[in-house]
Amino acid sequence: MEIIVAKNAGFCFGVERAVKMTLEQLENDKENVYSYGPLIHNPQAVKSLEDKGLSTVDEFKTIDKGRMIVRSHGVGKATQDSIKDQGLELIDCTCPYVIAVHKKVNEYYSKGYDIVIVGDKFHPEVIGINGWCNDKGYIINSVDDANSLPNFEKVCVVSQTTNRLDKFVDLSKIVEEKSKEVILFNTICNATKLRQESAEELSKFVDVMIVLGGKESSNTIKLAEISKKFCERVYHIETIEELDLQSLQGLNKIGITAGASTPDWIIKEAVKVMENYNKDEMMEAIDSSFKRIGRGDVLKGTVLYVTNTEVMVNINYKSDGIIEREELSKDPNVNPKELFKVGDEIDVYVMKLDDGEGNVVLSAKRVDFIKDWEVLEESFKNETIVEARVDNAVKGGLTVSVNGVSGFMPASQISVNYVSDLNQYKGQILKAKIIDFDIQKRRMILSRKLVEKTEVEKMRKSLWENIDVDKVLTGTVQRLTDFGAFVDLGGIDGLIHISDLAWFRVKHPSEVLKEGDEVEVKVLAFDKDKNRISLGLKQTTEEPWEVFLRDYKVGDVVEGTVVNLLDFGAFVRVIKGVDGLLHVSQISKDHVEKPADVLKVGDKITVKITEINETDKKISLSAKDALEPEDTTEEVVETVEEVSAVEVEEVDASTEELTKED
Repeated sequence: MEIIVAKNAGFCFGVERAVKMTLEQLENDKENVYSYGPLIHNPQAVKSLEDKGLSTVDEFKTIDKGRMIVRSHGVGKATQDSIKDQGLELIDCTCPYVIAVHKKVNEYYSKGYDIVIVGDKFHPEVIGINGWCNDKGYIINSVDDANSLPNFEKVCVVSQTTNRLDKFVDLSKIVEEKSKEVILFNTICNATKLRQESAEELSKFVDVMIVLGGKESSNTIKLAEISKKFCERVYHIETIEELDLQSLQGLNKIGITAGASTPDWIIKEAVKVMENYNKDEMMEAIDSSFKRIGRGDVLKGTVLYVTNTEVMVNINYKSDGIIEREELSKDPNVNPKELFKVGDEIDVYVMKLDDGEGNVVLSAKRVDFIKDWEVLEESFKNETIVEARVDNAVKGGLTVSVNGVSGFMPASQISVNYVSDLNQYKGQILKAKIIDFDIQKRRMILSRKLVEKTEVEKMRKSLWENIDVDKVLTGTVQRLTDFGAFVDLGGIDGLIHISDLAWFRVKHPSEVLKEGDEVEVKVLAFDKDKNRISLGLKQTTEEPWEVFLRDYKVGDVVEGTVVNLLDFGAFVRVIKGVDGLLHVSQISKDHVEKPADVLKVGDKITVKITEINETDKKISLSAKDALEPEDTTEEVVETVEEVSAVEVEEVDASTEELTKED
């Protein structure tokens, strides 16, 4: 068996630089060193760094201090700014070749060019590149994607650095046909090109190709694709442990290549294992094991016996498996004998291959946990709505659980509207969609905002289909301005102008409404094209003047409230929205100089309606005429006898002056 390693394989310059910079940070101080996402696309290399003190995080909003490493794939400018604004020290390990792409995209976007990125829209490098044109880039990864592009005046085309050259060339030609002016940048990394060429060359004359690298690594996946074109048997594995070496028996030449994120020690380990794997070792491995199992496997087993504390299971392995009581169920107090009996076939999860006594350590409850994750993965793929229970409000969002599985809902994904107090959601059940999901990393990000958007669009469509002038609708007051109140009618805001709030004069909408009020309003006018609706609040009630004319007449004595004082009289509110004038001469039988001498705003006063002017909507009132008439016969006689000619002249003069005031 001849083992041949490709001429160009393993770490590229950018990845090696990122790892080196990270190790330097860890050597200086292991405390509070974070990587925003996996540093490179190789779980084993990332695990090695984490063992040295690196913390890999998917969210930095909850981190108060420390150094945040930007991985080799890079991030958008907005993300870099957010990390700095968070008060974290930014350690930029972005590959220099990727940084060059960022600069080109940012430069031409600033010049008014549309940006087209050839690559996988879910790949972190592509997401990062798009962040340098405000996420406005067109991302294409197939001929169909390219054909669906609009026509451009001028466009700049770049590529994911790990792309195949033939794909970039083919898709760029389609873009050129749709554009008047095209700027093309072949930003495929030369290291990627060399690895692809070496893989192609080697795969043409070996019996089997082994491609080492992360299962999510774009450049490793492309190496496997290229190898499959020229070699019938290709294995894409992360480490040599994943490969069934028995399948290599009888082969003459074995080729090995590795992605740009695969460290040398993984390549050397693979070569060493295969070189030492002689015929005798193969036979020993076959004899010593009924099946190959590993930590994290889910197997079927048969219950051998059950005690009050554990369950023993045959898993068709060289040793039996044991399930401790705490790993049987989510209920810590469960009795094992109530769950299983001898002979039951059950699914088990492999936790450890040896408990120190030769038994495989198993778990039953973790199988249910995995199944829960698998169900949620289907919900994620199918974009179905799930119900998320809010467990707590934390910095940056909400911690939630869906069927017992923990997830996170960023503050930006809680609602279509700005939310200032996250604590209000504690304990609530929110309908949401899963927008990011990684079953391996046990990560789930949810959005209630997407569900709300869909609901709002349905409500908007229904509203526009059924709206009509004079129709009465129910809405919620969203905000108040000096000129009126905006009311949410279900995805569309309508405006109640201040003049349509009440039948009486309103200085500010807050006199009538407050934010959050639920109100009934009448549609006065609407313009669907401009997305505008004019509403009336007062129009939903009878005009106060009409109520007054119906319920009151001249001669009625009523109790009113003083609402304004002037030199010539007081305005008294008879009913809400209708005020009458109480002239100074009608306030009292005694002489009153100014209304303010005997009245103040807010006083309750009994008045008689003396005149109603329907045309001008004016009312005259009298307080002195509303008083009970007294027996003043004798007093009048005495007064007549005592009044002198001079006093008569004074009374006439006063009357004349009052007439002038009227």
